[in-house]
Amino acid sequence: MSDLPSAIEIHEEGPREGFQFEKKIFPLADRVALVNALSHTGLKQIQVASFVSPKHVPQMADSAEFFAAIEKVPGVKHTGLWLNEKGFRQASAVKNVDLKGTLLFYASDAFARQNNGCSADEMRRRQDDSIRLYDNAGIAISSVYIMTAFGCNLQGEIPIEAVTRNVRWVMDRFGESGRPIPAIYLADTVGWAVPTEVERRVGAVRELAPTARVGLHLHDTRGVGSANFYAALRMGIDLFDSSVAGLGGCPFAGHTHGTAAGNICTEDVVFMAHEMGINTGIDLDALIDAALLAERIIGRPLGGRIMHSGSLKRFRSAAGFQNSA
Repeated sequence: MSDLPSAIEIHEEGPREGFQFEKKIFPLADRVALVNALSHTGLKQIQVASFVSPKHVPQMADSAEFFAAIEKVPGVKHTGLWLNEKGFRQASAVKNVDLKGTLLFYASDAFARQNNGCSADEMRRRQDDSIRLYDNAGIAISSVYIMTAFGCNLQGEIPIEAVTRNVRWVMDRFGESGRPIPAIYLADTVGWAVPTEVERRVGAVRELAPTARVGLHLHDTRGVGSANFYAALRMGIDLFDSSVAGLGGCPFAGHTHGTAAGNICTEDVVFMAHEMGINTGIDLDALIDAALLAERIIGRPLGGRIMHSGSLKRFRSAAGFQNSA
């Protein structure tokens, strides 16, 4: 237990993941209201929308208007997602986007071809272009994502070497240039991770990149998201992506009930962290209110647990009152 971090950093992905995952296009005012609510919870980073093809992802067709309408709160970064230079150029021209340099890799060749139209090796080579793109724009590269790092529905088991070859590439490129090593995220894109694999794969990354900060992007597709989160905490991981109310997920996750394929739930992991004495800097009650707002907007029960059960505060207060009476 000594490796538990004293504090963790949580990046919220619900607005982008959630609204992009849904087939319905929700009113702009509702989407803005959710981002604004999340901006007042203590979260320091919120992924708002993506800059991708409106033909393939019509839910994100108005990303520029979405960003322009949100409330900018001091200390909160509102980020976007892009998969290529065109998307980056679009994001760069939009008001209120906090640009972050991110490199994208795949451990699964089949998933790379489906998601990006190229092999995993080609995607890796393309990151040299991304580095030059960010350099020319004066943007530091702060994170690296290795998608399908635990398994792939299209390709099956993913050997650890498929993950570590990407880590080696990062260490070589950044070591050669003397750049700071970015945070390396392992993404459980389609929900294959279990706690033992979290331990094995995080351990393998740390062997190759002992100075790098390791983050996790976990999904709860098969109900083990909280267990994986706990396993990561025990290894001292202090950087996580999550989604309010458990929104989002991957359309290729293969879940027969698509709405149950979401990311780990922000308020649930915040609750767990707080109960374990780990600081998040997040107001859980405000976060629960935001989760309930998300549920009203989406129009069906969402998968978060704490948003429906509440925290333990009221029970502790009632017990304290009874004990003092």
